[in-house]
Amino acid sequence: MNTTVLSDTTLKADVVVVGGGLVGGTLACALATHGIPVLCVDTEQPATLTAPTQDGRCSAIALACQKVLDAVGIWKHMRESVQPILDIRVTDSNSPLHLHYDHREIGSPMGYMAGNTVIRQAVLARLKELKLATLAAPARVVETSRSIDTVLVKLDDGRVIRTSLLVAADGRNSRIRDMAGIPVAQGLPYHQTGIVLTVRHEKHHRGIAHERFLPAGPFAILPLVGGYHSSLVWTESSTTAKSLLALTDDAFQEELVQRFGTFLGKIDVVSPRFSYPLSLQHALRYTDRRLVLVGDAAHGMHPVAGQGMNFGLRDVAALVEEIVKARRLGLDVGTGTVLESYQRWRRFDNVLMLGMTDALVRLFSNDNVPLRLARTMGLAAVNQMPGLRRFFMRHAMGEVGDLPRLMRGLPV
Repeated sequence: MNTTVLSDTTLKADVVVVGGGLVGGTLACALATHGIPVLCVDTEQPATLTAPTQDGRCSAIALACQKVLDAVGIWKHMRESVQPILDIRVTDSNSPLHLHYDHREIGSPMGYMAGNTVIRQAVLARLKELKLATLAAPARVVETSRSIDTVLVKLDDGRVIRTSLLVAADGRNSRIRDMAGIPVAQGLPYHQTGIVLTVRHEKHHRGIAHERFLPAGPFAILPLVGGYHSSLVWTESSTTAKSLLALTDDAFQEELVQRFGTFLGKIDVVSPRFSYPLSLQHALRYTDRRLVLVGDAAHGMHPVAGQGMNFGLRDVAALVEEIVKARRLGLDVGTGTVLESYQRWRRFDNVLMLGMTDALVRLFSNDNVPLRLARTMGLAAVNQMPGLRRFFMRHAMGEVGDLPRLMRGLPV
């Protein structure tokens, strides 16, 4: 990792990425791997970003997105700490009818489960290997100046970065997006909270991910490495979630078992309880003068389909392809032509996924008897239609749509 300072207060990079998380950090790695000097700014110390108490979430990495992580050198640092997702079972409440995705139909895992801290550790390890990558952390952007031909980024320690392109990868509450005055559309509120925790269970999970649609919201049981631990994403109304989080350990365990069941034997909570408010939002545009949004800074979706990080990585793969293409043609990587190509590529895909996740939440998060019957029969019907079932499997694997080259396992 390059940390060379050009003067006492001035740094220079072709691209500045604000946000060193899963998406921003991967983008920095991808650009440096492809010969683009990049500086990544994050407000947190690296040790804080990788602390287990920082983020209790795990991420489902679709197979096509695993190819991106592999191509940019991150995967080698995490491959021993991930769990292949072999099967996915989708049910409506406790119905015996279900939709089953079986990896044997396609000959490969549909994706992988990894703790967010595991992914961050791998990103930081890769950044350290890259001579064209600089990490400024902890540091905060306090001012930006974007002109026709350059961007100046001022940090809170007085340093100034001169760059051709500024990338906002700083999450749903993006300061960079807000500083640029880019509006954000909010969906109708879900009034839901996601409770996230890790459990240990008696029986091996066999690499099966379970998505149960309960009246209050989805309840996901996601397999973790080793076979006897799973990550839970337990969706409840915000009011109920607040009450659940206030329970004693024993009382919380009783509520959990009622929803989890006994199919994996005795379960024990082995992590703190984390909680995250759930919402939908979408930036009205992804670009401005020499500025581009990626990941949650551009689009924030409900975790019902586990695609939040994956669609951020799709953004990364598309943006890298456009930037590398421009560089090879001798073009300025921050010009409007490059950024508009990225926006056209990614916006429609993201809108479709935002609409799909929103529809799923609103269709399944209720206890309407006729709707519940229709949902159950619909899942069972798809399960009996191999062609349609395999299409949905490929969608879960991230292999549907206009895919960037990195997601197809091809060089840029």
